[in-house]
Formats: sequence, C-alpha cells, structure tokens
Amino acid sequence: MATLEIHAGDFPAGKCTTNGGVITLPWQMGDGLLGQNIVLIGQVESVTVATEEEVKRTAGTIGWGLVGGAALGPVGLLAGLLLGGKGKDVTFIMHLKDGRKMLATTDAKTFTKIQAHAF
Repeated sequence: MATLEIHAGDFPAGKCTTNGGVITLPWQMGDGLLGQNIVLIGQVESVTVATEEEVKRTAGTIGWGLVGGAALGPVGLLAGLLLGGKGKDVTFIMHLKDGRKMLATTDAKTFTKIQAHAF
C-alpha cells in the first residue's frame, strides 16, 4: 500500500492510499459507508509528469543512520544520515476515461504502477 497526495482536480485534495490499481480517497460526508474509490484498471486515459524531484525521506534517513552507527560507529552514523532515505517524488496529471482528472504526488515506484494502467 502506497500513499498519494491529491493537490487539485475532480477529487478532494488530501492524502489517500493506493493498492492494486485502486485509489482509496479519504471519507467525506455523502460518500456512504465505505467511502469513495477510484478504480484505475482500464480507466486511465493518460498520465503526464508535471515535476520530478529528489527528496530525503526522514524515516529512511534515521534508519540508515542507526544501521551505520551500529556497524561502523560515529563515522557510520554520519554516513548513514547523509546517504540514507533518498528517493524521488513525482507530481503528475492523470486523466481518466470518464473525463475526471487530478494533479497528485507520489513516490516514483507507485507512479510507475499508475502509469502502467494507461497502457
């Protein structure tokens, strides 16, 4: 399960999750008991990259710092903090076949999975 942040479009802005070709939106009034889902399988018309940026993920940085510190002492701790937790976030525009669209950001691995639904 990965996270996705919707910034604008025909869906409510905010953080949501994606798993197995389905984006689960945060529950809002009027969504019913189960909330609202976006099924991507066979529904994605196009996915276009808006921006890509290198980011430093806090959890990964701390984890690699601890591993480096345990293995190599203070020098390893510093190396782990400097090198660990790097990733790439992708902001993209997705158009669905029913005419709805969104501007969202997710990690590069999840973006690739979403992009695959356009083919």
